[in-house]
Amino acid sequence: MLDRWVRYAIGYVFITSSIMKFLISDFKMMFANYGIPFPATTLFIVAILEIGCGALIIANMHIKKATVPLIIIMIGALYLTKVPILLKQGMLQFAFDSFRHDHAHPLIINWRPFTT
Repeated sequence: MLDRWVRYAIGYVFITSSIMKFLISDFKMMFANYGIPFPATTLFIVAILEIGCGALIIANMHIKKATVPLIIIMIGALYLTKVPILLKQGMLQFAFDSFRHDHAHPLIINWRPFTT
């Protein structure tokens, strides 16, 4: 029973993260600022992989195969966003920034059901 809820939570995180990549236009600029080649295409591929793999995890299908791309995405995200903070600003700032998740707040806090 607990493993089902863990799968739902993990899948939810990746699916909502990918939806934000489609909805928030700043992600393209962020990818370009990090020096990622072809930022729009890379952003699209990452978002599609997160949706697909997140859905597979929720559905309990091909878990081992679905986690590989997600692990690669997370390693890349840590390398591009957190490691520079650790190297330039030190451990305290790195720990503080690691506990914040600036991009999730607008979707979670401002989410409203569709109304007419």
